[in-house]
Amino acid sequence: MLVRTGRSPAARVMPRDRQRRPDGRPVIDLRPGQRPSERRPLVTDGHVPVMVEEVLRYLGPQQGGLYVDCTLGAGGHSEAILRAAGGRCTLLGIDRDPGALARAGQNLAPFGDSVRLVSASFADLEWVLHSQGVAWADGILLDLGMSSMQVDDPARGFSFRQDGPLDMRMDPQAPLTAAEIVNSYPPQDLERILWSFGEERLARRLARAIVDARRKAPLRTTGELARVIESAYPAAVRRHGHPARKTFQALRIEVNGELEALQRVLASVPSVLAPGGRIVVLSYHSLEDRMVKQAFAGMSGGPVPLPGLPPSYEGAILRLLTRSAVMPSEAEVERNPRASSARLRAAVRDTGETQD
Repeated sequence: MLVRTGRSPAARVMPRDRQRRPDGRPVIDLRPGQRPSERRPLVTDGHVPVMVEEVLRYLGPQQGGLYVDCTLGAGGHSEAILRAAGGRCTLLGIDRDPGALARAGQNLAPFGDSVRLVSASFADLEWVLHSQGVAWADGILLDLGMSSMQVDDPARGFSFRQDGPLDMRMDPQAPLTAAEIVNSYPPQDLERILWSFGEERLARRLARAIVDARRKAPLRTTGELARVIESAYPAAVRRHGHPARKTFQALRIEVNGELEALQRVLASVPSVLAPGGRIVVLSYHSLEDRMVKQAFAGMSGGPVPLPGLPPSYEGAILRLLTRSAVMPSEAEVERNPRASSARLRAAVRDTGETQD
C-alpha cells in the first residue's frame, strides 16, 4: 500500500545548516565541539535518530538521487537525507508499522512529492521498488531493531520495563504474538529461540521456568514474563543488566522474523542497488551485525559467502566503505543512551573505478 504525504510539488528545502531565523541566527546552534548529528532533527518530536552524521557521510545523498529508508520509523533519518540533498531527491520510506507510517507522513509532509511511503516489510525491497516503477536505488538505509516509539508504548509489549500485553508485533496485523510463543511452544523450541536469537546461556533453565509458570496460568503480560525470568535467574549474574533483556530480544526476533527478513534484503542488494549506489546498515546486537559483516564480505569478494545470493552475482559486487563497524560518539551516547549498542557498516556498489 502506498501512503502519500501530500499533493504539493516537490519541496525545495535549503540545507538546514544554511537556514536562518528571522533575526538572522542559524537554525542549528551548536555548542563548541558539538556535531550536527548531536541535535535532534526538526520534525521528529521525541524520537532521536541514531548516528545521523555518520549515516549521511557514508550514504552521500545527492540531488536527483533515489534513496530508500527501509526502516522508516518516525522519519528522522529520512528527514536528514532529504535536507542533505536540499529537498531535491526522492525518498522512498518503508515500514510495516502503520503507526510509524502515519507519524512519518506528518513529519515529512513539508517535502511534498519528494517522499513516497510504502507499507511493507523491508524483506520485500525488490518488490517495493518494482511496484513504484523503480529499477535501482542510489542509496539504501537499514536501521534495524525497534524504534523508540515502539519501546516506549507499553501497549506494543516490547519492553520488560513497562507492563503491557505480550505482543511484540511490528505489524499489528501479523498473526504471531509473543504470548502465543511463550504459552504454546514446546520447551525445546523455547530453548532454541532463547539460545539462537537471544544468545542466552541459561536458555534451557529459562525455557523450563516459562513452561512451569504457564502450567499454573497463561502468561499474558510483559510484567508476568519478566518476573518469571528474573526469579529463574541466579542472583550472582543479575547485576549485568536486566535478566529478561535477552529473552525479550529473542521473542521479538521470532515474532517478527527479523533475521530472515535481514537475510532476504541483503541477498537482494545486487538486484536493487545502482552502480555507485551505497548501502548503510545500523545494527544493535551481534546477530544482526555478524550477518551484515558476512554479507558485505561475501559481496566484496571475501571468503564468506552470502546465503541466498544467486550464483550469477558471486564475486566482488560491493566495495567496503567501513573496514570495521563504526561506533557512535561518546557525546551521542551521553545524549541518547539507546545509541550505545549501535554499529554502522557501509559499502558501495562497485563500478570498476578505483575511487568513489
